[in-house]
Amino acid sequence: MEPVKIPRLVDEPPSVLVWTLDELAPIMLGLVFGIFTGNVTILLGLGLVVTSLYKRFRDGRPDGYLNHLLYWIGIELRWPFGRQAQTIVNPFSNHFRP
Repeated sequence: MEPVKIPRLVDEPPSVLVWTLDELAPIMLGLVFGIFTGNVTILLGLGLVVTSLYKRFRDGRPDGYLNHLLYWIGIELRWPFGRQAQTIVNPFSNHFRP
């Protein structure tokens, strides 16, 4: 049994149970399309295989490699969960400007 990596930092990808969100997407897409087409077992299995292949691809490369590769090709991915940089107000500032 392989150990499961638990995120310890804020900037790690969001996770659901033991999968990160990018690993869970092919499984969920296979499940949804399988329900629509009536081939749940086949498409869910295909989603698991795609997730396994993606995990092998991702483990041998640095974090964010696929996002950089897709951006280089011309596809820009944006997280819908507000993963953009956020700023906070400087607590040592005496006055604020609009």
